[in-house]
Amino acid sequence: MCRLNPRVDFAFKKLFGSEENKDILLPFLNAILPPQDQITSLELKNPYNLKDYPSDKQTILDIRAIDTQGRHLTIEMQITDQLHYEKRALFCWSDVYAKQLAQGQGYSDLKKTIGIHVLNFNLMDEENYHNIYKIKNIQTQKVAFEDFQLHTIELKKFSADISHLKTSLDRWVTFLTKAHEFSKNKIPKELASEPGLKKAITVLDTLYLDEKERDYYEGQLKWLRDEEAAIQKALLRGEEKGKVEGRIEGKIEGRREERVAIAIKLKKAGMSLKQIQKITGINPKDSDLS
Repeated sequence: MCRLNPRVDFAFKKLFGSEENKDILLPFLNAILPPQDQITSLELKNPYNLKDYPSDKQTILDIRAIDTQGRHLTIEMQITDQLHYEKRALFCWSDVYAKQLAQGQGYSDLKKTIGIHVLNFNLMDEENYHNIYKIKNIQTQKVAFEDFQLHTIELKKFSADISHLKTSLDRWVTFLTKAHEFSKNKIPKELASEPGLKKAITVLDTLYLDEKERDYYEGQLKWLRDEEAAIQKALLRGEEKGKVEGRIEGKIEGRREERVAIAIKLKKAGMSLKQIQKITGINPKDSDLS
């Protein structure tokens, strides 16, 4: 199996955000982007460098790049949900867009900016695991403000069996969610032909981490292990998987008691029970909120 989990944001950044792996990042991005936005080459603006990462687990490990047309891209792998993540996604997009302008430049120099968020939780009330957001005229449905584009890839919504993969993105998401089943000597034929994927599996299977990198990776991996262990424990008790994941998805940091306290405050502030459950992961029917 692959030695590292690509859903851990540290491993994701080292795999996709290194100069020597741009031939992995490029086909991954093209699997996400619509036909009119396909990329032929790109330059990494913040290539992987361990010294950039303090031990604080809240460090944003994004990847920033610019293509030959001057379009800016920011790619982020997020392990756990955070309060108001939608606002964070917009902030990150606007930050990249605004910082394009150097002194003496005008608004005409601003280029299209594309935000891509690969999420290990469910964020939006949409059925599809990949959604593209743009700005439209509500009445005519015509796209306006072409410089804005934001993608969400919600991994937990992906359920296609490896024998029923339809798109390039299906194959990349299979890699992200099932890397533990693959190795450089065990690459399914359904994935081997996808550009960049064979190298991605090989790199992840042979990637070396020094002591500092290993400590950072293990700290991030704990988040995933804790979540998956909670799901398995609940399943052993006979609960339905969908119900269990529904309570865990959308959780914020802290113990359940802390999340209940926040949920109570949100209810007092007038927020709906549905919104409270989405933000805190607390089911009002299973608590003192209802």
